[in-house]
Amino acid sequence: GTIGITDFAQSQLGDVVFVDLPERGDTFEKGEAFGSVESVKAASDVYMPVGGEIIDVNESLMEQPELVNSNAMNDAWFVKVKVENESEMDDLLDQAAYEKVC
Repeated sequence: GTIGITDFAQSQLGDVVFVDLPERGDTFEKGEAFGSVESVKAASDVYMPVGGEIIDVNESLMEQPELVNSNAMNDAWFVKVKVENESEMDDLLDQAAYEKVC
């Protein structure tokens, strides 16, 4: 699965100035912090919605963190994960449910 932050989360943070991401091959449990985002307003850890192994990292964000501001939901994904337990996906919101919450 692909993990990042939503446009709503990005708008709450403000202008992103730094993104710290893990390395390929790192593994994380559901709910564990895997990186961080710093903006002009705040710094925030980013947590794994599911457990698994990092199989790809969007390294362009480390050089151009401002991409999160312009396209958080598409080009500014953070990591791609090989999900360890597919049943954890059942706890996630789909786009329609997320929009109702925000």
